[in-house]
Amino acid sequence: GLIAKKALPGGPSSVTCSDIYHPSLQRAADKGYNISTTNGKVVSNAKSAVILAVKPNVIQTVCEDIAQTESDAVIISIAAGVTLKTLEDSLPGRRVIRVMPNTPCLVGEAASGFALGKLANEKDREIVQTIFGSVGLAMEVSEKLLDAVTGLSGSGPAYVFQFIEALSDGGVRSGLSRDVATKLAAQTVKGAAEMVLQTGKHPGLLKDGVTSPGGTTIAGVEALEKGAFRATTISAVKAATKRSMQLGGISSEDIEHKFNL
Repeated sequence: GLIAKKALPGGPSSVTCSDIYHPSLQRAADKGYNISTTNGKVVSNAKSAVILAVKPNVIQTVCEDIAQTESDAVIISIAAGVTLKTLEDSLPGRRVIRVMPNTPCLVGEAASGFALGKLANEKDREIVQTIFGSVGLAMEVSEKLLDAVTGLSGSGPAYVFQFIEALSDGGVRSGLSRDVATKLAAQTVKGAAEMVLQTGKHPGLLKDGVTSPGGTTIAGVEALEKGAFRATTISAVKAATKRSMQLGGISSEDIEHKFNL
């Protein structure tokens, strides 16, 4: 996103990537990025931010590499379930930020939540907003709410894909070809989402604008309500939020009594 929007003065050459998987490094090099097999080189080259896009099980090793190299760059982690405290304990004196993005970042339509560490400052907030705002929406929340962000927008694309598939199935059942049904379903979801974002109106009001008395839409809405569509969706977000908490080491007792989940 930053490169596509030309938000980095130096373009791809101002970014350094490290990986142990050489084909990934080669793809990065082909796009003009600097590459390295060591994390220390990434840190020493970083002018403003270092992004930790790694699995949680290797975060400690990566942090050990980073701690050995002096840098004033803010450390931004997208490792699921790795808390700010864990990052700050592993990187004493460093400014850290946690981010939970989602897969639509691949098409510039991400919904990301982020939380600042104790030492992070206003400039760091602007940096993370710029980076993740370049690929969609980035919203600041308290760290305790990042599990809810995971359950909603982190896992949400899967729910929406299922909904699009179900809409398409309904279209096929009603006589449309699969190709036509899927394109209409996807565009319908995209268009409805844009109406929510652009108008700022409550989704319920927008729904009411489509449902005329005794018409086709209210008949469909009734069928969704009979199938517990709303309650099932709420339960899906709740279940994913609980699972995120469990992966983060929160006990089932605390999840139930402290978070009411």
